[in-house]
Amino acid sequence: MTNSEQTERTVPVDDDEPEELSVSWAELFFDLVFVFAVTEVTQLLRLDQGLVGVGHAAVAFVPIYWVWVGTCIYANTHGLSSNSDRIGLFAIGLGGMFMALAVPGAYGERGAFFGASYLAIRLILLYMIWRAGKMPKVSFVVGACISGPLLLIGGFLPTPVRFALWAVAALADLSNPALARKVLATARFVPGHLAERFGGFLIIALGESIVDIGAPVAAGTAALGPAKVLAVAAAFVLAAGLWWVYYGYAAGAVQHALSYKDARNDIIRTVLSYGHLVFIGAIIAVSVGMYVAVDDPGQPLTGRNLYLLFGGTALYLATFGYNRWRMFHTWSVTRLAAAVVVLALIPAAAHMSALIALCGLGVVIGAVNVTEYVLVRLGATSTGPRQAQPE
Repeated sequence: MTNSEQTERTVPVDDDEPEELSVSWAELFFDLVFVFAVTEVTQLLRLDQGLVGVGHAAVAFVPIYWVWVGTCIYANTHGLSSNSDRIGLFAIGLGGMFMALAVPGAYGERGAFFGASYLAIRLILLYMIWRAGKMPKVSFVVGACISGPLLLIGGFLPTPVRFALWAVAALADLSNPALARKVLATARFVPGHLAERFGGFLIIALGESIVDIGAPVAAGTAALGPAKVLAVAAAFVLAAGLWWVYYGYAAGAVQHALSYKDARNDIIRTVLSYGHLVFIGAIIAVSVGMYVAVDDPGQPLTGRNLYLLFGGTALYLATFGYNRWRMFHTWSVTRLAAAVVVLALIPAAAHMSALIALCGLGVVIGAVNVTEYVLVRLGATSTGPRQAQPE
């Protein structure tokens, strides 16, 4: 962080800080439900990669993600040390499993099941918050009394009306942290636990990309040709590069920014709740593009697949610019420039084989990581020391 940035923030204060909290085994078990949920949302997008399909997948994913966020906030502010808390967590996990099962038919016969599962989860969370009494309930009331009923009612309506009603429910959930900003400022969060949990969800999304790299190849029984082997290698290098972009520097910067009490609640709201939703959505888009590219590496990607792969990568990179601005009020020049380069490559990539397109993306992401490493090592970057370099 530069000297000017340091003067903008208050030195971290240790007084009245909540005790450190480790991610529990119960939370890791709970996350397995969302591994399945991300897979189902990815499959929903794979079946319809047009604008309507993107909208359907996004509107279905927001309540799933918001279930995870709400449960993460509860665990962070209350802990999960009692058996009743763990039972509540597993009950929410079962509801999340039901939501994931409903995703393939969310805009068909399973819409009511999707909405009912979400409403049940929000009621469980509200009860757990009410019983514990350690955190303002207003943010959980929105899910139980507004977005939950909207999802349930929408599940009984025709698809176009259902989508519109569910979109309103998603907006209600997404606007909740901003509207309840002053109320949530009274909550006491454990920053390290939150940084680890949201970083963990990103791993879930990256795990889906690994599945989508291997699934189309593993499904066949024929001998593996060199083109598919190279495509798997190129896609894996790209996935590893996307991992490095976040965990090489960004994860540490998020935790560093959360250590400043005066900005913590804003960072939780903007960088964790919103920024990571975009990260995960971008990786889901990239995963769908990877699946198609590895399945037929010798052919050019079609328009929709091309935009998912390259557009998802560009969105992922650009979101670091948003996050860095929210945390440190500076721009991430390397990542924003790389996002522009990725978008500029789309017209040329339309005439290349999918294998070459994957290699091109891997080169861009690799160049970002190498450049940032060199800049940090030389100390010649305005983004400051290693811990603050990420975004």
